[in-house]
Amino acid sequence: MTDIHVNRRTLLKWAAAVPLLARVGFQQATGTGWAEVAKNSTDNVYTRLGVKPLINGRGTWTYLSASLELPEVKAAQEAAAQHYVNIFELQVGVGRRLAALTGAESGMITSGAAGAMASATAGCIAGTDPDKIWQLPDTTGLKNEVAMVGGRSVFDSAIRLAGGKLVLVESAAQLANAITANTAMVYTTSPPEELAKEIAIAKSHGVPIFMDAADGVPPVDKLRLFAKMGCDLYTVSGGKGLCGPQCSGVLLGRKDLIDAALANSSPWEGAVCRAMKVGKEEIIGCLAAVEAWFAMDLSALSKEWAARVRRIATLVGTVPGVETKIYTPDTNQYPTLMVSWNESAWGYTTADCAKDLLDGSPSIAVLTEDNPSDVLSRKITPSKASKGGQKNKLQIVSMTLKPGEEIIVGKRLRQLLAAASSKAKPGTVAG
Repeated sequence: MTDIHVNRRTLLKWAAAVPLLARVGFQQATGTGWAEVAKNSTDNVYTRLGVKPLINGRGTWTYLSASLELPEVKAAQEAAAQHYVNIFELQVGVGRRLAALTGAESGMITSGAAGAMASATAGCIAGTDPDKIWQLPDTTGLKNEVAMVGGRSVFDSAIRLAGGKLVLVESAAQLANAITANTAMVYTTSPPEELAKEIAIAKSHGVPIFMDAADGVPPVDKLRLFAKMGCDLYTVSGGKGLCGPQCSGVLLGRKDLIDAALANSSPWEGAVCRAMKVGKEEIIGCLAAVEAWFAMDLSALSKEWAARVRRIATLVGTVPGVETKIYTPDTNQYPTLMVSWNESAWGYTTADCAKDLLDGSPSIAVLTEDNPSDVLSRKITPSKASKGGQKNKLQIVSMTLKPGEEIIVGKRLRQLLAAASSKAKPGTVAG
């Protein structure tokens, strides 16, 4: 009975895969699709510099250039580049528009979510007082403590460089005791149910709370959710899920605190965050991204993303012993494919497979449990701060794949896993 069940399951997998395999064979035979990818992989603005571009199935990681800009963003940046403008006035105007879109009192465009962290910290410490702004990052005589809910973050240098002194707090239950007369800000990345508790505690002590939701979009509704919840300040990355300029971020919240953050940022000379410059093109481009997301058919987009990873799952699922699962994470909410096999029996790990994919042509990046951009990853002991994939699971993120690339990824991954499966120990591969 078991054999019948296994054989039936195998037949169903092959039946689903046949149309895709036929498509792969047709493109190989005719050169369509593959020829264009091959050309783009060997002759472009990057290869002429000796740099190899890649197919990104890993997600919106900054070191992999995050995401590709929306067409609306490209058009907006091109239009912005045609004129001179007063950046002070531009940020105020964009702040009004962001407020109308999100329900926050005001907003500004920053040099990424980390730039928002620094500007927010400086604003909470120095306010709009020119003497205090000029004094930073020296915080002598100023409130400078930042209560970090959840402990340290690999991005907390953005807080420290603005003069913030970290006070580590493991959970909301400990937050009240961590707030003192010297607390300038509370920093958190907590999910909504915990965030609500933290907001209540911070407000009861008269301390602003900053929500770091850098990877919180999609869903774009979070831009409105945090305003409704009463967050004093919150940020999302502009160059990740929003698909805006990579060197941009959105900072939203109370108008007085946004004004303070602006007062401590470029183009003010003497401000501690002057170095985190954001140009008119990035400001307009990031605003265009926010506007585009609120006008998007999100259901159709999610279906398109899911279809991409489903095609990969269909192709690799024909390899005996390979298990696939499609799910949507709590953060970076894109349909994601999880692929697993008996690594010890096959003598082939997820790290081996990821390296083979990356070393191939075209180069393909996938999500594993490593974090090549974490400074602590250079230490002998792996960093606990890694935000990589689940242990012993190879994952492919749908959102960063361009249409059609899923067929290339599925074909290559199927080849690698089939070769590894053929070398597995007898009796360790099931259909």
